[in-house]
Amino acid sequence: MVNITSKNNTLRKAIAQAEVKVSSMETIHAIKENRVPKGNVFEMAKTAGLFAAKKTSDVIPDCHPLPIEFTSITFEINELIITIKTEIHTIYKTGVEVEAMHASSVVALTMYDMLKPIDKKIEIQNIRLVEKRGGKSDKQDVFETPLKAAVIVCSDSISAGGKEDRAGKVIMEKLSKCQVEISDYIIIPDEIDQIQENIQKYVSQQLDMVLVTGGTGLSKRDITPEAVQPLLEKEIPGVAEAMRTYGQNRTPLAMLSRSAAGLVKETLVVTLPGSTKGAEESMDAIFPSLLHIFKIRNGGQH
Repeated sequence: MVNITSKNNTLRKAIAQAEVKVSSMETIHAIKENRVPKGNVFEMAKTAGLFAAKKTSDVIPDCHPLPIEFTSITFEINELIITIKTEIHTIYKTGVEVEAMHASSVVALTMYDMLKPIDKKIEIQNIRLVEKRGGKSDKQDVFETPLKAAVIVCSDSISAGGKEDRAGKVIMEKLSKCQVEISDYIIIPDEIDQIQENIQKYVSQQLDMVLVTGGTGLSKRDITPEAVQPLLEKEIPGVAEAMRTYGQNRTPLAMLSRSAAGLVKETLVVTLPGSTKGAEESMDAIFPSLLHIFKIRNGGQH
């Protein structure tokens, strides 16, 4: 199965439909009047659909087992066509569109099975996804002018040439996937004055973002938060909380990160861990949702 461990749990919804076409109004009357020999068609089919929604991963090989937290199955009769609509909700890392289509399919098949003794010309039609919501695709804001960012790598060893930077490159790769342009990328030692000077330089250049990686831990030379926090005019504590929560689900050491985030004038400044994995997971935790800040700052609404 596809690896979804990097994704966040979000509310996800899907609506799917299928159509059952009967051959005569007598079949429709038999359904409405509960005269079908095998029982109440809608109640039996709905029960089958509820089971199908929960068992999708058992019959579709690539589907992930996930919690089905709401299912609604409804029917609409229009002349000889019965439209089945299935709506499913979950709070999980992946969507429920296949679950909704699978449930609709099983509802339709159950109706076919129950009606075939009285109608030999039933057809199942138009099994399709009507709507899906949730996940990162719903949180992707689009900007006419690309956002611009600078990446600062804070590391004594990397700036001295003793190690190669990987965390900064991972951050730039993630930004590029979000259509954010990289205006600058620098490596500096863990010095408060150099960190502050470079942030203020990028603020004066009116860059949209400055992402600082490294120096957020608890060693004696980890001073990035001490350098950044005095500059912040409006802190955004939820950003750091989101990174730590996401990381804590993957390693118990994430609680030791002292990442911070906030605005310096109109520039968003975020500090991230210096480890490659920590930087990568922190970016996964907050992007692309974090870009919504710029829509709001420009007068948009949530």
